[in-house]
This record gives sequence, structure tokens and C-alpha cells, in this order.
Amino acid sequence: MSEHPDCAVIRRGYEAFGKGDMETLGSLMTADVIHHVPGSNPMSGHHKGREAVLGLYRRLGEETGGTMRVDLERLLADGRGHVMSFHMFRADRGDRGLEMHEGLFFTLVGGKITDIDECVEDIAEADAFWG
Repeated sequence: MSEHPDCAVIRRGYEAFGKGDMETLGSLMTADVIHHVPGSNPMSGHHKGREAVLGLYRRLGEETGGTMRVDLERLLADGRGHVMSFHMFRADRGDRGLEMHEGLFFTLVGGKITDIDECVEDIAEADAFWG
């Protein structure tokens, strides 16, 4: 079975994210992309626009001192411009560590990411880690 083209875009994004390749990652997004982060912590909210989203990703790396790892586990496509991804997030921040399953719900238009909704396994734990 060949991979759905929308899944291939998201896989490329995960690979670029893992390498810190913001240029490639940005090329996969529309200029008005939005990343919605759940919870009540400094990372939470609606990050609007490519530069804001890439800024969020840079900040995640900075806040975790480069320890953050996201290991992709599965991609699901609906063939109508939506992809769900599931991954394991691992990072250290100060004296705290976090290892948690997370998921992202992507909307793609014309092969570019326009919207990212993030879900986490334990919102309270994510808030404590980022707070």
C-alpha cells in the first residue's frame, strides 16, 4: 500500500521538525496556518501565521534545552484534506521530565497545512510541565 499524499506531507513535516529544519517545515504550511495548543500554560493558545507557528516550535526547543523529541507512531488520512498523527513526546525542562502520547489533527488545502489542532494525553500534566 502506498502512503496517501497528505500523510506524506505530514511525515515530511515530522522529519523536518526532528532535524530543526524550519525552512522545510515552513514550506509545508500556508502563510495563515494556525496551530491550536490546549491547556492553560505559556505555550497554550492559537498561534496564527507561519512565523508565529515556527516561533512556537523554536520556543519549545529553547524551553527544553534541546531535549525535546517527538517520535511519530501513526498517521491516518480521510482523503478529504485531514490527517491525524499520533506521536510520543519526550522532553526535560528544568528539573521536570515529560513523556506523553499526543496527537495532531491537520487540515490541508492544496497540499499545504492550514490548521493544526493539538491533543495531549494529560492536559494537567502538560500544564505543569510548561507552567
